[in-house]
Amino acid sequence: MSKASPLLKPISINNSLELKNRIVMAPLTRSRAGSERTPNALMADYYSQRASAGLIISEATVISKQGIGWMDSPGIYNDEQVQGWKQVVDAVHEAGGTMFLQLWHCGRASHSSFHNGELPVAPSAIKLDGEHIQTPTGKEHYETPVALTIEQIREIVNDYKNAARRAMQAGFDGVEIHSANGYLIDQFLQSKTNERKDNYGGSIPNRYRFLDEILQAVMAEVSVDRIGVRIAPNGVFNDMGSADFREQFTFVAEQLDNFSLAYLHVMDGLAFGFHELGEAMTLSEIRKVFKGPLMGNCGYNQKTAEQAIGNNHADLIAFGRPYISNPDLVERFENDWPLAEEAPMEIWYAPTKEGYADFPAYQG
Repeated sequence: MSKASPLLKPISINNSLELKNRIVMAPLTRSRAGSERTPNALMADYYSQRASAGLIISEATVISKQGIGWMDSPGIYNDEQVQGWKQVVDAVHEAGGTMFLQLWHCGRASHSSFHNGELPVAPSAIKLDGEHIQTPTGKEHYETPVALTIEQIREIVNDYKNAARRAMQAGFDGVEIHSANGYLIDQFLQSKTNERKDNYGGSIPNRYRFLDEILQAVMAEVSVDRIGVRIAPNGVFNDMGSADFREQFTFVAEQLDNFSLAYLHVMDGLAFGFHELGEAMTLSEIRKVFKGPLMGNCGYNQKTAEQAIGNNHADLIAFGRPYISNPDLVERFENDWPLAEEAPMEIWYAPTKEGYADFPAYQG
């Protein structure tokens, strides 16, 4: 890759955040935080090894105990977790990196065994149609969630605010609001999972309201130009996909354009599954209504990423799976070095250093 490659060019985000290149480490759940969900020295090693990325977005991090729905994923709802994340962020900064924390609530994509027998929550009592979920008691069938009350919605919005404050205390450079992949905010956005008849459902603007309130709450703790939002208009993961997806996500992008966000992170690629309910939404389509920094993700390689940025369809491209086995992905792209073999799925979530922080840089 030439030094003139668009992927390697620095970018200034709203004259607030200077990124050394346009290569982003995508959020990757790796399940190394243990049952206490507290980040640790192993995670600090892992992330700091990848600090040559223009931006690292942390793995999805639950904002509250209620938000849990994945084994051994990290949290940001107590002081110990803040200190654990501070260890990680300090290591990334020392290695010259920039890092955002991704804020997460699983909603219905969870199980009562995570919550002392209490059912998961969601906008509506609609069960996720999936094979099973891995829980503290083993593989379990999904359950019908409990529809949230207005008061509970307000509490969750406040949980996002508190989590954002804790992220700043840990030293993160910003936060990303995870509104994709069939988790709670996405469940509110989509007609497939939101059948509410109140101010949080029944119309496209009403289904957007929950995300808007969360964004406003997070903005009370984090400068808006240090906040990213992630959406997945084409996704089928966690039993998603709505007939009016194009209208809904066009509206979402239009509304988010009213803010000077750090970026809008779009799962535009189809490698994660496609609902096939119409032509897939593309970055160029989103670009027509969202004028701020735009990040593409899902299935990109070096060539297609360069094309997306070169064609002005995107400003940043996030890479997920390549970062598992290529901690030096930027350098491999820059020098045209081959990528390491993709890591097998069975090691993605194993609670060990092996298959996590032991992938070497390119040896030549």
